[in-house]
Amino acid sequence: MNDTAASSTGIEQEDTFFLPNFCDVRLVFAVVIMAELLAFVLVLVTPGLLGDRWSDLGVISLFVQWVALTGAALLCLMRPLLSRLGNAAAVLISYLLVLLVTALLSEVAYWLMVHRDILPTIVSEQHTVFVLRCLGVSAVITAVVLRYLYVQHQWRQQLRAEARARVAALQARIRPHFLFNSMNTIAALTRSDPDNAEEAIHDLSDLFRASLDSVDERATLGAELTLARRYLNIEALRLGDRLAVEWDMDALPLDVKVPPLILQPLLENAIYHGIEPLPGGGTIRISGDAENGRIVIRVSNPVAGQVTAGHTQGNRIAQENIRQRLQLAFGGRAGLETLQRDGHYRVTLRFPAGQPA
Repeated sequence: MNDTAASSTGIEQEDTFFLPNFCDVRLVFAVVIMAELLAFVLVLVTPGLLGDRWSDLGVISLFVQWVALTGAALLCLMRPLLSRLGNAAAVLISYLLVLLVTALLSEVAYWLMVHRDILPTIVSEQHTVFVLRCLGVSAVITAVVLRYLYVQHQWRQQLRAEARARVAALQARIRPHFLFNSMNTIAALTRSDPDNAEEAIHDLSDLFRASLDSVDERATLGAELTLARRYLNIEALRLGDRLAVEWDMDALPLDVKVPPLILQPLLENAIYHGIEPLPGGGTIRISGDAENGRIVIRVSNPVAGQVTAGHTQGNRIAQENIRQRLQLAFGGRAGLETLQRDGHYRVTLRFPAGQPA
């Protein structure tokens, strides 16, 4: 119980803290690239120190990278402490830490340049100017970067809030006609086929249990497939021979964590927009592949020649909902694509097999 509470507290701190993890290799690489770009700019605007632009670039790059990586390392080490202080205090302390690192390394750099004759053109009278110039550049760049990180954090918080609202809407959105039709089907089966009626009640209860789960929880792919099968079982009792389903999901790892309700709404759309308008019904095909660390799931269904505007709009709203939640969980590595061709409509989900962010 304590471990679970500690884990939840850690996740909440990650969600509410603006400063990214500077221990991450990708972020360190981004720091190196940004520092080198800054070095290029400084070489262009700074008078020649060694009489050779390439030599100037080498010395300035060394100093800028030194400051940037040391500051990133310090923020990496201080992040657990800063995350407990709140964003306002963390911004101020992070800003002062980077300026302190800049001041100390500027002193060291100046000492090396003067006393080791690395830059003989710099004399002792320039000491204060050199340190203040470094602090000025660092103050401006650090302020801009921290502001950018804070705005990005606020944007991610807004996306998370919108995603939670969308999941809540999906969870509360089991169509009234589906509920009424399901209850009527169960009532009709109670006397003629009590076993199927009991199974339908279990399936319906599982669907509503999923609608009451926390919107912040991640579901396993196996649980999503089970929920989808239960939904299709209920619809099969209602539609009878008009609905056929083909599954090809054996290649997928069932323990992968995914955002909840990414498959059932697609199947609901496939029935509502595809199978129901067709007098003879049709077949829904659900297939999946896993290769090179990526999972691809396809849902295909036949469509009528003409689809009403209301049906089309509802279809797109659900798909956009799922697309945004996948991208929020996995970033640019996930997505949703649609294709309509030769009387069939196909939705393709793509996301990595790793854990959501």
